Amino acid sequence: MMETLFWSVMLLLAYTYVGYPAALWIVTRVYARRNHVSEFTPPITIVIVVYNEEARIVKKLENCLSLDYPGELLNIIVVSDGSDDDTSTLVQSYAAQRIRLLESPQRRGKAACINDAIQSCQSEYIVLTDVRQRLDPGALRALLRNFKDENVGAVSGELVFEVGDGSGFEKGVDAYWRYEKFIRNCEGAIDSVVGVTGAIYAIRKSYFQPIPHGTILDDVLIPMNVVLQGKRVIFEPGALAFDLPEKDLAGESRRKRRTLAGNYQLLALRPAILNPFRNRIWIQFVSHKLTRLLAPLTMVTAFTTNLLLAGTSVFYTTIFIAQFALYLLALAGIWWPRSQRHVAVRIPATFFAFNWYAVLGFIEFIRNRRRGGHLWR
Repeated sequence: MMETLFWSVMLLLAYTYVGYPAALWIVTRVYARRNHVSEFTPPITIVIVVYNEEARIVKKLENCLSLDYPGELLNIIVVSDGSDDDTSTLVQSYAAQRIRLLESPQRRGKAACINDAIQSCQSEYIVLTDVRQRLDPGALRALLRNFKDENVGAVSGELVFEVGDGSGFEKGVDAYWRYEKFIRNCEGAIDSVVGVTGAIYAIRKSYFQPIPHGTILDDVLIPMNVVLQGKRVIFEPGALAFDLPEKDLAGESRRKRRTLAGNYQLLALRPAILNPFRNRIWIQFVSHKLTRLLAPLTMVTAFTTNLLLAGTSVFYTTIFIAQFALYLLALAGIWWPRSQRHVAVRIPATFFAFNWYAVLGFIEFIRNRRRGGHLWR
């Protein structure tokens, strides 16, 4: 019984982080859906939701206005979510350049702002982006050319971390993100990605469904709603947004904790995603999202059962020593960040840190539900 449990959880861990990506790669070598791509420049609207972003909004607007897209076809809507600094004033100074401000007197959360912005859009094609990322000049054309295929309902861009000679932790986050992009690219080639890149993605307005106020992961719920309507959501590696990774564990913990809490929230908000008869990419969703949420419990079970089996044979003792060594390397990377400059420390430290964030995300989700759950921002 103990051995069965041990090997079950070990196989689940192996499938989650190695088997599923490998299976995707094999399937894409055998079968990949072709997307009919060609130049396509319809009228579009860029939507940006902000809160107290006076320090970054001008740079973001200038970046959007400089993109390689016909100016007469480009509109920008900035939604100020209860900002009490000079954000709104700065946006209004661009009114002559097809930039419109939607202002909320009090904070309502990003989801409510997205709903209002998209409802007010007159164009069928909408690009959503965040204020902090710089967009590549050709990003809009790269996104829009995919909509020549009528089966495509939404398109994800690619987030690129500008690491340079950053810390070991920054490099660990970058490595994780490159692993994540590989998975998304394969998923999109087979059918649809499970979630899009929040920094840059596009959607047909006719397939947008308003999302509940307080939704954390708009960049997962919006595209999954598109999938549930029978359209594809694909990954476009040519639509680039540039950002800087968090420099330390504290900053990444805040971001990932919220994101992972959003995954738990998503299951409560849209249970149809868990229905294999409704969700044609159910296998991808379970493999990409759910097994990762279960990974912390799986890891604890693997360690505990291995400890109990260690005295029964040299084989199980050797596996336990290997597990214990990985935990020590991870703790070394967390307690002494400089040690993450070594890849042998950086990889386990990043892996275990991200799984710890999943635990913290679950705790945050439970606490939020007890407070009412609809006040996420």
